[in-house]
Amino acid sequence: MNNQGSSTCAWPHPGRNGNAHSSDRVYAVDRWLVHMFLHALGDPALQVCLWDGKEIPLAGSRPGLGMVIHDRAALWRLLTNPLLHFGDDYSAGRIEIEGELVSFLETVYRAMAGSPKFRRVSDPSAYRRNQPHLNSIAGSRQNIHHHYDIGNDFYQLWLDANMQYTCAYFPDPAASLEEAQVAKMDLVCRKLRLQPGQTVVEAGCGWGALARHMAKRYGVTVRAYNISHEQIVHARQRSKAEGLEGQVEYIEDDYRTIKGYYDVFVSVGMLEHVGPDHYQELGAVIDRCLKEQGTGLIHTIGQNSATPMSPWFLQRIFPGSYPPTIREMMALFEPSEFTVLDVENLRLHYAKTCEHWLERFEQNLNRVREMFDERFIRAWRLYLSGCVANFSIGSLQLFQVVFSRSTNNQVPWTRDHLMVSTGKS
Repeated sequence: MNNQGSSTCAWPHPGRNGNAHSSDRVYAVDRWLVHMFLHALGDPALQVCLWDGKEIPLAGSRPGLGMVIHDRAALWRLLTNPLLHFGDDYSAGRIEIEGELVSFLETVYRAMAGSPKFRRVSDPSAYRRNQPHLNSIAGSRQNIHHHYDIGNDFYQLWLDANMQYTCAYFPDPAASLEEAQVAKMDLVCRKLRLQPGQTVVEAGCGWGALARHMAKRYGVTVRAYNISHEQIVHARQRSKAEGLEGQVEYIEDDYRTIKGYYDVFVSVGMLEHVGPDHYQELGAVIDRCLKEQGTGLIHTIGQNSATPMSPWFLQRIFPGSYPPTIREMMALFEPSEFTVLDVENLRLHYAKTCEHWLERFEQNLNRVREMFDERFIRAWRLYLSGCVANFSIGSLQLFQVVFSRSTNNQVPWTRDHLMVSTGKS
């Protein structure tokens, strides 16, 4: 099975139970409910087919792009809580998509942006909405375990060879995922202007690729913190195999316990799991561990307005996650008077990264099925497709922010160090 659908009403529909001969009155009610649902979403141009094979005529719908609702209960569930139940019922096979799933989601998301019910309006408490667990020390461990500790073998099927689960950087759009992930690491290192002999602390190191890259290519010593047990095990194994044990140390602990004094602070893909309630706390950690002339970089998924994540995404895929706005990120910097030196948005690079991940995921379905059931596969297909769609249409951003202490005058005079290759990649 791939990411493409088939012709909707030509399918044999599970749950077909004689409703094909329902009265015109019942059909009129069903049609009215479908129109209510789509109108609430902003009237996306989609075709809809019901469990009995009946198509709902919709103005402006596009041939070959739509959805099949396999039972009446699924329709009612969409009306009561679409942001939760669409994902659950798609995962369960009660809803099927006709056409390409990414295109379907892009169409829905664009329509929702214009709907009064779903229009993105900044919400000061956006982070707390729909969260099953907030990011206390205990809550963070539970949240991270839910997503990252489901098996390194699974992630190896569709990530790059270095197991990087963050936005790649494509100097050439035709670059491979492996090339683009190395280019991302070099971009981070150039922004930090790493020098041999420096000390670096990394908060949230994933499977450890950046720490090893900084040590091998730039001659620095790295201490990396992470609370995912599976990731730490892999990172330590790779570090030992590459002879970096004396240069890279992986610590299985929370960022709030960071100790020591460092030239550089870096965090790639962790801020999404911190939550604005803890930004000042993280800023205080950076303040106590960064030297006077130190520099830092934070790489994070973000958004333009403070909007809650969907309950399905938080309950089924990424509990505790939240992409901040630039305004919210300033809570990291202002209390300690850190100076923001550079902000770059790599949104389209993340869309392309997710396209690579989705393609590799689909190519390895047989092996994924050896590990997980069909519901899991469909949920992760929806998650990865949703990532492509959200970054493509601009609902999500990817921010890289470089900062230092306000008294640090040893800052770049120009941006040449970003534009010119160091020759180390």
